[in-house]
This record gives sequence, C-alpha cells and structure tokens, in this order.
Amino acid sequence: MLEEEVKELIIDVLQLEDISAADIDSSAALFGDGLGLDSIDALELGVALQQRYGISLSAESEDTRRHFASVNALAKLIETNRKK
Repeated sequence: MLEEEVKELIIDVLQLEDISAADIDSSAALFGDGLGLDSIDALELGVALQQRYGISLSAESEDTRRHFASVNALAKLIETNRKK
C-alpha cells in the first residue's frame, strides 16, 4: 500500500528510530501538532520523494505545502505524478 511506503520513507529519511509505520496516522498532520516535522524535515523528505518517485516539487508553491499536509496527501501526490 502506498501510504505504508510513504510512512517507511518518512521514517527512513528522517531517521525516526522511535516510530513505526503503525504509529503514524495517515490523515494526521505531518507538521506542528501532528508528527512534529519542521522545514528541514520537509526539505529532506522532498528530496527523497524526488529521487524515489521522480516528482518535482517547488518549495515556494502553496500546492506543495498542501501535499505535505499528511501521509494521505503525499500518497495522492505520488499516485498522480509518479513517472512510470
């Protein structure tokens, strides 16, 4: 399942050793009160998404901020933009 793949990517890239994929709610916020990620985490995660899925993201785009809202939002972005 793509959501599980995204969760594993988040854990691996950000080295979240104390968290398992099951601990991450797919609809919960990734930033702030949710998973608590910050802008550096977003940058690292964005690079990983570009490398793994071939998705290009713009840090300045409101769309990008929306895509990083939750695991579900990231999975939807990957689904619609993945290079075959």
